[in-house]
Amino acid sequence: MKIHLRQIPQGSTIHLEADVDPAFLELGPDDAEAISPVHCALDVGLSDNGLFATGSLSLRIRQTCVKCLRPFETTLVVGDFGTQVDLVGCESVDLTAQIREDILLVLPSHPRCDDDGSTKCPATFQSAPAAPLIEEVDHSTWDALDQIKPKK
Repeated sequence: MKIHLRQIPQGSTIHLEADVDPAFLELGPDDAEAISPVHCALDVGLSDNGLFATGSLSLRIRQTCVKCLRPFETTLVVGDFGTQVDLVGCESVDLTAQIREDILLVLPSHPRCDDDGSTKCPATFQSAPAAPLIEEVDHSTWDALDQIKPKK
């Protein structure tokens, strides 16, 4: 997402909303599949020799559940996006790298279809019976072993 500095009034901020093609995320086939554009809602302003941007990012993705191995769709949200970029004589600033980094940080490494709480994963496993972790020791066995005298 490129921002032209002449758009921003000095001492003020502007609100920008854009839908960006998700190809820049470079998601691998094992990571996730983007099924919508990246929606950016940013407040952008100028400070001493820099540009700041705060806001939110969202994206619909398709992933495979690590528990049941079926694909599912979810929305990734970066609700507290924020960045500061130093200005070095340029007319525009590209925030693509910062947006990509924040989205990849919220991408689940072990996605589950039931993480949202509204669905139930079909791969449910029966829990182990509630048995004591330590079995009681039969003392008669130890008593019999204590009576054995080693040969000298």
